[in-house]
Amino acid sequence: LLFLKRNPFSDWKQGLVLGFFLWTIYVPQTIGLKFTTASNSGFITGLFIVFVPIFSFIFLKKLPSRMKLISVGLAVSGLFVLTGGLHDANFGDFLTLFAAIGYAIHILVADHYMKKGSDPFVLNFQQMLVVGLLSVFPGLSTDVSLACNWTSALGVILFLAVFPTVSAFVIQLVAQRNTGPVKVAIIFSMEPVFAALFAWTLGHELLVVHRALGGLLIVAAMVLSEFPMGRKEEANICPETAPH
Repeated sequence: LLFLKRNPFSDWKQGLVLGFFLWTIYVPQTIGLKFTTASNSGFITGLFIVFVPIFSFIFLKKLPSRMKLISVGLAVSGLFVLTGGLHDANFGDFLTLFAAIGYAIHILVADHYMKKGSDPFVLNFQQMLVVGLLSVFPGLSTDVSLACNWTSALGVILFLAVFPTVSAFVIQLVAQRNTGPVKVAIIFSMEPVFAALFAWTLGHELLVVHRALGGLLIVAAMVLSEFPMGRKEEANICPETAPH
């Protein structure tokens, strides 16, 4: 709190909105994993790549360039090849789809707030606090014992909290000052690629052909998205059509 430029408790509107949509990613996806497979969850969650340009057009009246749309299609194809697509849909898949929709909305809302000049550190503090508060009841309502060896778990908890969570979202918010939401979604589609890469290098898992091919398609989509073609970048969103 000492490093924040303004009082993080002075204006909560943006933090509440962004934190709520971040919560709709974490909780439904986590619960959904109890009913579905990891591959189904990975593929469905990755569909946020499709929802971002769709919602951008519906709510912001902004259609991405053809090159961005081609890149989105290529990324989804790569995701399908990498994860194996969807098999035996169930209730968990529906929850995960809800999380993917929340993911897309979170990217678009974050884009709007950062383009308005919001402080990324204050906004991130607020959204993390909102997620934590909203997660208290679901966490306590489970039948899973919270007892554990806190001495050994504390280091892991702190690492996961600081690096892949708090730091990652600060970087996202800072980057979205100058990057359009569709490009952000395409970059985020690299997540399963890095997961497969680390599983291969650190976890000593076998790197099968379809995962390598899917990863290459996603990388190609990210590279392709850098080439301008047709309409202007989606980053130039008209303020009168954006959510408040």
